[in-house]
Amino acid sequence: MVTRKARSKSCDDAEVVLPWDESAERLAQLAWAVAHPARVRIVRLLIKRQACICGEIVDQLPLAQSTVSQHLKILKESGLIQGEVDGPKVCYCINSAKLKELKALIGTL
Repeated sequence: MVTRKARSKSCDDAEVVLPWDESAERLAQLAWAVAHPARVRIVRLLIKRQACICGEIVDQLPLAQSTVSQHLKILKESGLIQGEVDGPKVCYCINSAKLKELKALIGTL
């Protein structure tokens, strides 16, 4: 005869209604921007530096220049970084306000 242990209920089955929360949308957008290891490394690099020319960023990553440019585009579109044209080069820097927002939104999870 096999005896079975009574299982304790580990999941709460109470009904939960989540109201619309615009901050969830913003968190998802910013989280997507850092959802790739290369973009995380770019953000970390820019946090440590005042500004960085695209070529310097490419030198720090084992990726093709075109791939780095695509990652920079995603980060820029999210607002986490800013890019300023400096002659034939683009100089990137971290957007401290957006980084602070990302950290605060993660803290609300």
